Amino acid sequence: MNTKLAKESYTEMNELVLPNDTNTFGNLMGGRLLYWMDICAAMAAQKHSNSPVVTVSVDNVSFKRSIKLGEVVTIQAQVTRAFSTSMEVRMEIFAQNLPEGTREKSNEAYYTFVAINKDNQPTKVPELIPETTLEHELYERASQRRALRLILSGKIKPEDAIELKNIVNAALKD
Repeated sequence: MNTKLAKESYTEMNELVLPNDTNTFGNLMGGRLLYWMDICAAMAAQKHSNSPVVTVSVDNVSFKRSIKLGEVVTIQAQVTRAFSTSMEVRMEIFAQNLPEGTREKSNEAYYTFVAINKDNQPTKVPELIPETTLEHELYERASQRRALRLILSGKIKPEDAIELKNIVNAALKD
């Protein structure tokens, strides 16, 4: 199977928050942001896999700051690790007030996608090669996040999550 550098999956998307995107408080609706995030993350996963993808998991979405009417939302997405047929995508979301010249991080999240073939069946994806220190950290921790997702979805039992057991055992030794 071929390989790809992590930076080859990097995707960035910008959206202007319009009145139709906001709630009665003038803040971007969370559902609209999740929709945009799904699109951006899917593009990153498709870049990595060179095939259509489907969303299989949305987790660890944190809302740190509300995004206001008129601000520009920038979503940065990048595959952090590729498994057999699935890929974890990390996103950072920024809100920019153009007239004031401010830009603040508002959200971050992890989504998981599975690549599919023409018959809508899961298909193998290229291995991911991290280069930077941050990419290596995200890559290493991705297997732990994946184990937690599999436990929470009932696909594996906690006692079968070796990656998480190793973390707990190391913490107990300290």
